Amino acid sequence: MKKKEIISYLVFGGLTTVINIVVYVILTKLLNVDYRIATTVAWVLAVVFAFITNKLYVFNSKETDKKSLIMEFSSFVFFRIVSYGLDFASMIILVSGLKINDVFAKIAANVVVVIFNYFASKYVIFKTKEQIEQRN
Repeated sequence: MKKKEIISYLVFGGLTTVINIVVYVILTKLLNVDYRIATTVAWVLAVVFAFITNKLYVFNSKETDKKSLIMEFSSFVFFRIVSYGLDFASMIILVSGLKINDVFAKIAANVVVVIFNYFASKYVIFKTKEQIEQRN
């Protein structure tokens, strides 16, 4: 793994997490939105930010043709839906089941999500042509 890539991922992953948590807190604490709805809205905004930053700045994907962009975005959304499931399930378990403070639960859930998303992005979504050729 490249050190620069990991640092970039952590920076943009951290910013994505900040967006996710700040949107969540604004919705739940200021606007009194249910935590499940707030989790969903926060996730959607974080996913859009993450796709753009991961593609352009972390994994430096050079794919620009329509088919490749559709494949990257589709794969990205698929894996983010899986990680959303991890986030959402974690929130229900931690908040409703274990009665942990929802903001602390959100932070803990996001740690797991960031790790999962890195490996999905690096080895599946934005894999390089060299990685593909090595597997063949």
